[in-house]
Amino acid sequence: MNSLVVNDISASYGGTRVLGPLSLSVVPGEKVAVVGRSGAGKSTLLSLLYDEARETGVYMPQDLGLVETLSVFHNVFMGRLDQHPIWYNLANLIHPMKRPTEDISAILETLSMADKIREPAGELSGGQRQRTAVGRALYQQGRILLADEPVSALDEPQAHRVMQALVGQFETAVIALHDVDLALQYTDRVIGIRDGLIALDEPSNRLSPSDLQPLY
Repeated sequence: MNSLVVNDISASYGGTRVLGPLSLSVVPGEKVAVVGRSGAGKSTLLSLLYDEARETGVYMPQDLGLVETLSVFHNVFMGRLDQHPIWYNLANLIHPMKRPTEDISAILETLSMADKIREPAGELSGGQRQRTAVGRALYQQGRILLADEPVSALDEPQAHRVMQALVGQFETAVIALHDVDLALQYTDRVIGIRDGLIALDEPSNRLSPSDLQPLY
């Protein structure tokens, strides 16, 4: 995999610039946290990075994109729709096959969600919905993860479980996080965004939580 590189990118909404211009390079194998207050431009940055990494990237936005009427199994299975012929996808919609059921059950087990595999997404709690989206990202596979606040609805033990699964699965990851302790523990580089610009870019082992607080 090549480095993920963007040069002088910017974004505006309603005539107001919300990001950039900024340049950024992420090399293969890096685990990067993007931190900063709400509205700083983190989500926009991740979206633009995904535009550059669609072929090998897995994107988990904050809105999750779950289909409320479908089960947890089917929402996770959607991560690989483009990897199978239409007949195979339709067959699994009607009656899930053994192999994908086993694979998805194993993923859900790591997320403490195995007992919810047949539950409609619309009947899940906020944390369960978030873990379902994480399960879909894990099932989709790919070389680079772009995740926008993937643990915001989870308690501390669940958040650690999810972060371990994500950084363990993906070779390269760029993850927007509000929790600075998780950012420092699970990534090797932290990028701080303030007012749409990069205000900090340092190795995680050189930082402490207090170094990141001015970004909030």
